[in-house]
Formats: sequence, structure tokens, C-alpha cells
Amino acid sequence: MTESYAVRAHNAATASENKIHDDGVARTYGFEGGLVPGVTVYAYLTHPVVAELGPDWLEHGTMTTRFVRPCYDGDDLTIDVVGRRESGDRMLELTARRAHGEVVATATASLPADPDRPPPIDDYAAAPLPAERVPATEERVGALRTLGSWEATFHAEHAPAFLEEIGEDLAVYRDGGPAHPGYLLLAANWVFGANVRLGPWMHVGSDVTNYDVVTDGDRVFTRGRVAGVFERKGHRFVDLDLLMVADETRPVLHVRHTAIYEIARR
Repeated sequence: MTESYAVRAHNAATASENKIHDDGVARTYGFEGGLVPGVTVYAYLTHPVVAELGPDWLEHGTMTTRFVRPCYDGDDLTIDVVGRRESGDRMLELTARRAHGEVVATATASLPADPDRPPPIDDYAAAPLPAERVPATEERVGALRTLGSWEATFHAEHAPAFLEEIGEDLAVYRDGGPAHPGYLLLAANWVFGANVRLGPWMHVGSDVTNYDVVTDGDRVFTRGRVAGVFERKGHRFVDLDLLMVADETRPVLHVRHTAIYEIARR
């Protein structure tokens, strides 16, 4: 059993439209430098999950992840399995910590004995992306209902570049294997940014349920809606309710994706 997994964090989003990944901009908000994306840390957390629970987790596993502190480029991260349950629904509890012991993320992953059925696709309406994105204000973000759908095709030949970027070496993803769960979760960021004109913003948590794998040539549509907005400690948050559908017929992933769309300056 995998008790811990070591990886050096890499911020591959320095050129992103989201300038919280830029050193200079991030420091104006009180951070040490540009933040490593939450989806990247999520990808790191999935390594011991798939190593222990196997490829079945990619087909019907779940994971709830919270990003509790910043992670920076070059951080030596250790992903620890801090708890597990073997009978019934298999479960792992995990933490991601920096070299000096500071926990940056927590997660609970499960492989249900009786997997949930996916929600009906029709509950998540498809819509075109807007010609003009709405501004990131509480009024405008809160008024959004159906989001314009994000569409992308997975090409297995391009997967090695992403796997190298996150330091992933599990054999299941090689030689035309399924899309990495971290790559799939990127679509949750993309669909938000394609609908809302954002300044610097932060991904702070995701509740993911897998229903099937995405394989070479699958055309994946990310549909969804704004489930709610709220404020805490000066930050403005949004909760997204998203369903990813392959080839318009097959649900592959559901996620409740939480982000701070307006960061309070320290």
C-alpha cells in the first residue's frame, strides 16, 4: 500500500489569463509568489488513490478535495495517506504538505461498493459560450444560471506532455490510456473563465464523482450552472455545479467546483 508520494510542485500556469499564478501579481495579494493551480495539486493527490484503489476509481470513484493553503513552484510536496477503510466502500484520507510540514490540501477518496448513478444529462442544459463574458461581480455571477458549455476533444497522443508536467508515472495513463483526472478537472476552470471575465482568482475545492473514463477521441462537453455565491472573510466565492459528458451521450464526471472569484487583499 502507498503510504506517501513525493512530488515537486510545478506552476505551469505562469502565462495564464489568471494572474494569481504570476509572481508579481500574487505578491500584491500577500502571497509568496504565483500559486500552483489547485487542479495541479488535485492531480498530485490522485496518484496514491489510483495506485491503491486501481483503475476502477477512474470509472466510479469519488474525491472531495480542499485547498487550505497556497502551494508554490518548487515546493517539495508529500502526499500522505493518513487514514483508510478497507471494507464496504473503500476509503482513503489524504493530505498534501510542504517540506516543513505545512498542509496545503486535504482529500477524502472513495471507491463505493455500490456506485452512484449519474444524473440525467438533460438536467444540465447545453448552451453556446457567450459572445461577451459577464464581469466578475456578485450581481452578475449570482444571476448566471446555465453556463455556456465548454467543449474539448481528448487526444491520447498529447497526454504525455501533461503527464510530464505533473510528474505522473503510473502506467495506466501511458500508451493511449485514459485521460488523467487532473486533466479532466481543468475543464471546470476553463468553463468558468469562458463565461466570466475574471481578474485574479483561486480554486479552493472540488467534490468529484467519476462515472466513466475519457479515452482517445472522446469529445467532452462541460455543462453546468452557478449553484450559489457567498462571501467569507472578505473573499467572494462561487460554487459551480458541472457535468462532463462524452460525445453528448455518456456522463463521465460530476463536480461541485468552488472558487474565490474576488480575492480580498491582505
